[in-house]
Amino acid sequence: MRESGILLPIASLPSKYGIGAFSKSAYHFIDQLKAAGQRYWQILPLGPTGYGDSPYQSFSTFAGNPYFIDLETLIDEGYLTEEECEAYDFGDNDRYIDYEKIYLSRFKILKIAYKRSRISENEKFQQFIKDNAYWLDDYALYMAVKNHFSGRSWSEWDDDIRMREPAAMERYKSEYADEITFYQFQQFIFLEQWLKLKAYANENGIKIIGDIPIYVAFDSADAWSYPELFQFDENRQPIAVAGCPPDAFSPTGQLWGNPLYDWEYHKKTSYAWWIQRIAYSFKLYDVLRVDHFRGFDEYYSIPYGASTAENGSWQRGPGYNFFRELKKQLGDLNIIAEDLGFLTESVLELVKKTGYPGMKVLQFAFDSREQGDYLPHNYDKNCVVYTGTHDNETIVGWYKNLNAQDKQLAIDYLDIDTEKEEDIHWKFIRLALSSVADLAIIPVQDYLGLGNEARINKPSTVGNNWKWRLLKNEITEELVEKIYKITKIYGR
Repeated sequence: MRESGILLPIASLPSKYGIGAFSKSAYHFIDQLKAAGQRYWQILPLGPTGYGDSPYQSFSTFAGNPYFIDLETLIDEGYLTEEECEAYDFGDNDRYIDYEKIYLSRFKILKIAYKRSRISENEKFQQFIKDNAYWLDDYALYMAVKNHFSGRSWSEWDDDIRMREPAAMERYKSEYADEITFYQFQQFIFLEQWLKLKAYANENGIKIIGDIPIYVAFDSADAWSYPELFQFDENRQPIAVAGCPPDAFSPTGQLWGNPLYDWEYHKKTSYAWWIQRIAYSFKLYDVLRVDHFRGFDEYYSIPYGASTAENGSWQRGPGYNFFRELKKQLGDLNIIAEDLGFLTESVLELVKKTGYPGMKVLQFAFDSREQGDYLPHNYDKNCVVYTGTHDNETIVGWYKNLNAQDKQLAIDYLDIDTEKEEDIHWKFIRLALSSVADLAIIPVQDYLGLGNEARINKPSTVGNNWKWRLLKNEITEELVEKIYKITKIYGR
């Protein structure tokens, strides 16, 4: 079945109070997706973010980002007043998120809601704590202890709590009992609001495509709580960390710094933690995009303490053994394999063996030096085509920056009239939607024809990423009609 959808992170919604949330505008966007004939809404990871604000570096692989809790709903429920919300400074730029202001205000306003909620008397809350104890207990304690140590990573905590000595664990649980309940409250409200929004999407024929990073952050409840899952030494320091080798775009490679998995240990447990992680993801989403799929075949290992990724080496991942176990325990799952970048024969074989659709990004197709698999005439039906992803330039920005040879290839391939390039984004959208790919996903910025000022993320940079937001009423009725029309023309 041919289908299509739109990529828009939750943070990029035009909600009140500085950042996108599970607000009225989220419900309105679902209405627009439906009216535009779309079947999917793709988002980015929903986890709580730390330094750099990247959703791919989260304090927990299970927890949700409290920034996405809709304050207007809390006002309606009597937990807050409008005056209280208006008293805080969440930033005054509707186009770009001011994370520092959000960080300094959001938890204060949520603390007021928490105090007023008398949440401990709520039976649903008590049940939520029981059902999610396997991750929530450690996460809430982790955040409370992190605050005690002024936000420092667990690797810099006092040895007794860093090493999770039972007496220290009990002491902090007792001392910060109220703070721990506050973090549990945030997660309860987050999940309640998110599942309500997801149900609304599903009722309107829209499926949610979520995103799971392959790695967890070193500064996370996961790494602190389960050191045996990772390649740590006896002092719980990483032996090696994750990244990518040098290439044409990055001469010293990419040093991500995430802890690497001890895949032998995972195998002995029949991948229990991973299975739990993926099962939980399918409570949140209808389809799951697995980031950096190549890492299951081979992963790049960089010695801990190295300043660049130049001296790393490729190591064997769990391979098909992991996906066989996944299918055995959870059945057939709707997974998209993020198989971008340089791919070896073995990873291509792994994607094929799982049967998961891989990704095709049109921006990677127009390299005049080689005939690539990303040109649509080479597609197999079982794939997902994108004009670009959250890591790419917008299609308008990318086209503008193309070198002469690559631009000529694009002009020849799409029969572009160079006198009429103001609608260039529609040429590439048509190319994606007309392809044989079963699913086509277009970032909302490309439908709007925006330039690189609307880019979500520039990999290996910090400071200007994850900030872009959609403006209220920017998606007009005319645009919705145009998207509907083009979607129907290409049988999606």
